[in-house]
Amino acid sequence: MRSNPLSEAVTVLLLLTGGTLSAAEVYNGQGEMAGEVTETSVILQSRLTRGTALVDGDLPGSSGVARFELSAADDFADPRLTDWMTAVPRNDYIVKTRISGLTPATRYYYRLRYGVDQSHTRLGPRATFKTLAGRERSAVVSFVVVTGMNYAFFQDGAPKFQRPKYEGPDKPLGYPALATILRMKPDFFVGTGDNVYYDHPADSRARTRAELRKKWHEQFVQPRFIEMFRQVPTYWEKDDHDHRFNDSDPHTPVQGYHAWVQDRENAELAQQPSNALGIEIFREQVPVVDPAETEAVTYRTHRISRELQIWLVEGRDYRSPNSMEDGPGKTLWGKAQIAWLKRTLLDSDAPFKILIAPTAMVGPDGATKRDSHANIGGFQHEAREFFGWLDRNSPVKRNFYLICGDRHWQYHAIHPGGVEEFACGALCDANAFAAISPGDPGSTDPEGRIIHKYTQRGQSGGFLRVRVHPPAGERLAQAEFAFYDELGALLYRTLKTAHRP
Repeated sequence: MRSNPLSEAVTVLLLLTGGTLSAAEVYNGQGEMAGEVTETSVILQSRLTRGTALVDGDLPGSSGVARFELSAADDFADPRLTDWMTAVPRNDYIVKTRISGLTPATRYYYRLRYGVDQSHTRLGPRATFKTLAGRERSAVVSFVVVTGMNYAFFQDGAPKFQRPKYEGPDKPLGYPALATILRMKPDFFVGTGDNVYYDHPADSRARTRAELRKKWHEQFVQPRFIEMFRQVPTYWEKDDHDHRFNDSDPHTPVQGYHAWVQDRENAELAQQPSNALGIEIFREQVPVVDPAETEAVTYRTHRISRELQIWLVEGRDYRSPNSMEDGPGKTLWGKAQIAWLKRTLLDSDAPFKILIAPTAMVGPDGATKRDSHANIGGFQHEAREFFGWLDRNSPVKRNFYLICGDRHWQYHAIHPGGVEEFACGALCDANAFAAISPGDPGSTDPEGRIIHKYTQRGQSGGFLRVRVHPPAGERLAQAEFAFYDELGALLYRTLKTAHRP
């Protein structure tokens, strides 16, 4: 009988580490996740674990093997099997693979077969996703956009910011908004960044590889995340808190920003996490790039249907130092990404074009920040250049909308040049802040030139849902933008109708 190299590798690893795992001790404690769904492909991901609950605040990983089974039939008739993958410490025990050759506009079902070796495995629960309809097919599309999933604030509150912790009896299940989202049955979920907070709590911020990984484990082990991800595919962006620290860029040391997080330990450790480590862990922990393509960029566009195309941009990897004087030489997106963005926008004939960004372009925001396209002394020059380009390319500007994360309140804003922006707001009440409105003297718009069609009242968490409907009879395609609180109360909605070709 021929030996199996994967089984041998796991056996050797267990012997070297003194492990004595049995098949019953290997779990998929963070469930499964489908990401970057296209018309014909998907990235599937899971993580093998030693259990299903946190131990000293973390979920230990487990060595083992796994593969995915995929079928267009809910009983897994004639399944497609991926190659066996090994879960090892080097990749945080994550198994991830891109599957291509799928059929557009088709619902698929998948599950994980996993265990200590190929001879001792079990099956995980059934999960599902639907491939995109793409350019040639009309479809009703529904998706949600979120930001600000602050686990520390949700669990323990933040007295410094007057944020109370969540006290509901369902707290062990995780964020209530996730259950609300699942009930709405969206086609996909977009996390715009601040998906985890490496720098909260400030006195024990994450710096090392293990500490950064722990931030993802403690969130994704929550039952509501597991259940939602088994039914709703995902698209991910990163922002400052899941890159390095608040308002981070690739260049500036941690101590260059906030005195309240300064360390008095050795200087090298104080500057962690590094830019390179932040980028690496993001790509590791969520299904955003093909694991076989180590140089793949994290900005991309997807044609969702005949009526809708979305753009997901990278806001941290290519930016100039935030402290740099604003002007033609300063960039948040980088030259290559800007060229790609303009080219793909010009190439698109989608009635609705939606750019989903980690940070705001319209706002307003606080006057003292320098982190976004909306900030004075930040990256306003690049924003003006982009808005000017839209003005010169009116077919692109028609039915072009911005959605942003980062801001901890919901708003619907209209730039003086006419571009509309929707800020999705923080996911949970514990991470919601009071709104900054146009005309606020401490804002980036003290003269009130920005128009707010909606500004969230109070301080509550929630999300944005977008629904796009194909033409019907004499009616053109329509897009509905609606804000909800974390329990599902509708706060505001507006309906946009596509322009005639």
